[in-house]
Amino acid sequence: MSISNEREKYLHKLKKNKRIIFINRLLIVVIFLTCWELLARFNIINTFLSSSPSQVFNTTMSLIKDGSLFNHIGITLYEVLVSFFIATIIGLIVATILWGNNIIARIVDPYITVLNSLPKVALGPLIIIWVGASTNSIIFMSLLISTFITIINIYNGFISTDNNYIILLKSFKANKRKIFFKVILPSNVVTIINALKINISMNLIGM
Repeated sequence: MSISNEREKYLHKLKKNKRIIFINRLLIVVIFLTCWELLARFNIINTFLSSSPSQVFNTTMSLIKDGSLFNHIGITLYEVLVSFFIATIIGLIVATILWGNNIIARIVDPYITVLNSLPKVALGPLIIIWVGASTNSIIFMSLLISTFITIINIYNGFISTDNNYIILLKSFKANKRKIFFKVILPSNVVTIINALKINISMNLIGM
C-alpha cells in the first residue's frame, strides 16, 4: 500500500520534530553540566556546597568499585516502591469512600487539606523519635508526603466525572457500585495515572 505525498511529509515532519526535541533536551543537559563544571573549576561557586560534575563522577566510580552504590540504590528503590504502593492503595480506597459517602467527605475534607499542607519535612526529627532512625521512618515520611496529595487528586477526579453518565445509569436503576465501576473508574483512568506520577515524585522527595 503506497503512502500519499501528504502523509509522507507529515510523517517526516513528526520524525524531524522528535529529533529536534531530543537534541535540544540533550543540549540543555550538556550546557548545564558544562556551565556547572566551569563555575566549579574557576571557583565561582563553592564546590563544598554544590560539588561539580567531575567530583560526582569520581565519587560514583569509587562507589561502584567498592560495591556500595548498588546496595544504596537497592535500599532506596525498596523504600520508594513500598511507600508508592501503600500510598496508592490508601489513596484509592479513601478517595472511593469519600466519593461514596458525601457526609464523610464533607467531614474529612478540611482535615485532609490541613494535613496535606503541613510542612512534613520539618517533622523529620519527630518522625525519627516516633518510628526510629531506620527504613521505617523513611517510608513513613514518604507516606506522609505522598498519601494526602494522592487522595485529593483522585477524589477530585471522581467528583468531577461527567454527571450525565451518572444520571443515565441512575435512570436504569444502577446502584453506586455499578456506577463506580462502569463510569467513575473508566472515566478517571488518566486522572489516576497522573496521580500516580505525582505520587512517585512525592515518594522520592520523601526519601
